[in-house]
Amino acid sequence: MKFIRIFSLLMACGMALTSCEDDGYDVTDMEVPDGYALSAGTSTIFMNSSYAYDSPADWVADISANQIRFTRGDRLYDDALSSSTGLGPVYAGYSCGSCHRNAGRTQPSLWTDGGSGAYGFSSMLVYICRKNGALFQNYGRVLHDQSIYGVTAEGKLSVQWHYEQGTFPDGETYELCRPEYTITDWYADSIAPEDLFCTVRIPLRHVGMGQMMAIDRDEIVALAAKSYPEYGISGRVNYVTERGVTQVGLSGNKAQHADLTVELGFSSDMGATNSRYPEEICEGQIQMNEGSMMGLTYDQLDVSTEDMENVDYYLHGLGVPARRDVNNDSVKLGEQMFYQAKCHLCHTVTLHTQTRGATLLNGTELPWLGGQTIHPYSDFLLHDMGSEIMGVGLNDNYVSGMARGNEWRTTPLWGIGLQEKVNGHTYFLHDGRARNLTEAILWHGGEGQASRSLFMKMTKGQRAALIKFLESL
Repeated sequence: MKFIRIFSLLMACGMALTSCEDDGYDVTDMEVPDGYALSAGTSTIFMNSSYAYDSPADWVADISANQIRFTRGDRLYDDALSSSTGLGPVYAGYSCGSCHRNAGRTQPSLWTDGGSGAYGFSSMLVYICRKNGALFQNYGRVLHDQSIYGVTAEGKLSVQWHYEQGTFPDGETYELCRPEYTITDWYADSIAPEDLFCTVRIPLRHVGMGQMMAIDRDEIVALAAKSYPEYGISGRVNYVTERGVTQVGLSGNKAQHADLTVELGFSSDMGATNSRYPEEICEGQIQMNEGSMMGLTYDQLDVSTEDMENVDYYLHGLGVPARRDVNNDSVKLGEQMFYQAKCHLCHTVTLHTQTRGATLLNGTELPWLGGQTIHPYSDFLLHDMGSEIMGVGLNDNYVSGMARGNEWRTTPLWGIGLQEKVNGHTYFLHDGRARNLTEAILWHGGEGQASRSLFMKMTKGQRAALIKFLESL
């Protein structure tokens, strides 16, 4: 613990990694304490194991009361619900941890099962809507492809992968995978493909959630006021209204939420009722009410507000793994390539948290998260990621708040290099179509096209160094 406090002091003295938008940036001039960069101030942890995402920050472990709440939230996050403890009747996952293994992203069933998973589990969310943006009366916004015994799931998803070949200017080849989704076994109306938009989300890493929620919103708004017309980059805020208050959206693939969606997750993902969402997610659906739910009664809330706030506490209290190998020559070169490719214009290196820290869903304040210098490698803004690259693109045609189908929040990169160790796979982007970091970069279009083009023009060694730098985060 003393080790972390020493690093926090060094950070306060200006020795941590800083953002630089100068083309002459030289990573060798940067002072980094003893081979590490403090990713998240007081929440930085020095762990490289499979539990690197799933360990408490120092400020949690140092205080008994904090540790108790963190442990309670951790237990509820991981414990599997059953039909007797609130699961279903229809759902997508049976616990938070089933999709977010070790607080990361469980290997997507899109690759392991070809779509909806077997044995009552799918590590993904399937969003559906009409092509005019309206929701289907019998389904809502999420297709729940799992159900408890005696209840019919809403439908099943299958995916077919289409492979596109490409070549770098230096002759090295690559391959991109485009998914084509099909939904079958509709429980009610069979929706015609020509009237359906379907998009899939694999789980996000739960890294740096507390720091994200403590971010100085004015700093995000200021970033949105900047533009880089020479690279076609201009991010914007996704303002969202929750609990009757309009706020800066930060969480979710499209920054469509102002909180960590604990209550929504229990309701929509697991079918567990709570004080914010007291109705069953299948309420109003024809077959669920008149057929397969006959005799089933749900007359009390499944999850208490206290329990949900403990889960919220757990997410806020997770430590963020420090960078690794920052003095490695290849990593240093890769960092230079990161700036040379202008990745930092969206993946903003340095941000700050507001003085008061963060506040949980039921009002508990976390001052330990306040006044910190953090390095999330994200501006948390919406960017147009393009509609077409080599015949495929990232426009999913699904609107979230103010975010259009082609707009996505800049993904925070902290901890990304440990995903394979934590979760055993390297599938990236919103639907896991990228099988590695190189493919993830090559999917960048729209505002990301300039960085993609600069990456394409690099030598094989420079591209490899950039990937090694990302793996150090």
